[in-house]
Amino acid sequence: MALSACKGAHSDDSGGTGATGNFPEPGSKWKFVFINHVTTNSFFAPTQNGIKDAAALLGLDYQWTGAEDGNVSTMATALETAISGGADGIAVALTDDSAFKNGCKKAFDQGIPVVAYNATAAGNYALAYIGQDLFLSGYKMGQRILSQVHSGEIIVGISQPGGNNVQPRLDGIKKAIADAGASVTVHTVNTGAEQAAELSAMEAAYAGRKSAKGVYAVDAGSTAGIAQMVKKQGLKGRFHAGGYDTLDDTIEGVQSGALDFTIDQSAYLQGFLPMLSLYLYRLSGTLVHPPEMDTGLTFVTAENVAPYTKAASVYEGSKGKRLLAMPKSLPLPAPLTVTQS
Repeated sequence: MALSACKGAHSDDSGGTGATGNFPEPGSKWKFVFINHVTTNSFFAPTQNGIKDAAALLGLDYQWTGAEDGNVSTMATALETAISGGADGIAVALTDDSAFKNGCKKAFDQGIPVVAYNATAAGNYALAYIGQDLFLSGYKMGQRILSQVHSGEIIVGISQPGGNNVQPRLDGIKKAIADAGASVTVHTVNTGAEQAAELSAMEAAYAGRKSAKGVYAVDAGSTAGIAQMVKKQGLKGRFHAGGYDTLDDTIEGVQSGALDFTIDQSAYLQGFLPMLSLYLYRLSGTLVHPPEMDTGLTFVTAENVAPYTKAASVYEGSKGKRLLAMPKSLPLPAPLTVTQS
């Protein structure tokens, strides 16, 4: 009775009762479509969990579609299908500078809002980008590499050279090395967009450059491949290593010392936040405009990897825990620096 009274007390100006919390009933269940470049890649398991949670919270429908292998033509077709199917909102990983421009414009012409997630491109009509600052993360990764490797060669795996989801990271690494004036040579390896083949690609790259002082990657599958390679071939301590994201093999690699670090970009938020942003944009009749949202950069190392190894949570891709206990002590954040003009 109390719950009914609370719900009845929150109504919109037209007298409708709230369907979800204080939100009014939109009249029909909205459906938001996510266009992805590697739909079956395990990196996006927590992203899909975030989408599901937001859908359940807000009373929405959703579709997860796109390409399995990074093919932008397949993605563009999926975008057209979402538009013709009457999607109420679209989130698209803008992995290419031009492939989605016409589709995004068509969506807006038909009153369908579009946001970018995980990857973005200028001039593609997206209302906002929700994901990691990719170039900055690569730059910071380059600085961390230089703290361990001061000269010589390093290998860097990349799943889709030129792709807006990973190329900016590689560019950031190279810029950090150039800015430091370090005598470090970067050898890039195209590992491909299919996750199963990335281990073989990294193994072949290392077999050809065993003098490398470091082996790194700018995508989830290639990073997991490095961890697998080190374990499989007993290479721990032969070189420095690191990369991106929190796949099981990667977290195990950080824990064992096979990897010095990996970078967490909050894949869960890249599903949850686009759903929330599109919902509020529609609900408010465009008044609540989606903001640009950086989903962050956390270096996961031996010092802070423990919560990742024990979590088994939806936030890192598992179908398990939704409520996790807070640790007894927390790492201190970097002090805030305030500058006055």
